[in-house]
Amino acid sequence: MRLPGSSDMKCKICNTRKPRRYCPGMVADICSICCGAEREVTVNCPLDCPYLVEARQHERLVAVDSEQIPNQDVRVTEEFLREHEPLLIFLGAKLLESSLGAAGAIDADVRDALDSMIRTYRTLQSGLYYETLSPNLVAAAIQQNLQQAVDTLRKELSEKGATTIRDVEILAVLVFLQRIALSRDNGRPKGRAFIDYLRAHFPHDRETAAAPSLIQV
Repeated sequence: MRLPGSSDMKCKICNTRKPRRYCPGMVADICSICCGAEREVTVNCPLDCPYLVEARQHERLVAVDSEQIPNQDVRVTEEFLREHEPLLIFLGAKLLESSLGAAGAIDADVRDALDSMIRTYRTLQSGLYYETLSPNLVAAAIQQNLQQAVDTLRKELSEKGATTIRDVEILAVLVFLQRIALSRDNGRPKGRAFIDYLRAHFPHDRETAAAPSLIQV
């Protein structure tokens, strides 16, 4: 898509080269070089931008140092994930919904939210409850929405006389999601590769994601 008269214009970002493509993040024509260099760096790219979608297929992710991965004492096996797949689907979908609902949320905000929520559930293992809320307001909003979804689900399960979800199970799933988030970091300041991952792997239809029947425990 090109704006009328773009042949006489210059790239909105570098103001030097001729624009070659329309950037929905800048709402202007930009050159292909700036598109590649500034994508999710200085430009807030919509997740459905065709150039971003194409770039995702060839994206280089930040290498994760196994020794720097947090919460290594929390063991999450393939068997656990199979047995608790409905819980994983529920939390993954709700994390996506909370992230998309937080204005301007990027992967760093989602990682902060997961970290704070994990810290909170860790306190429960000692028999205490101390909510760790991220000072990052966007992350805090994601965290609170996700926790509210968990509280609502537990209430609905209790009203139906179903088995409740244990804190240790929620903690393990949150740690698993955190590990995926770290592995999907593209290193860009405004990166949303992990949010894109959630969109691809978890339902984001509100009715489907909210259904308590997903949890069979």
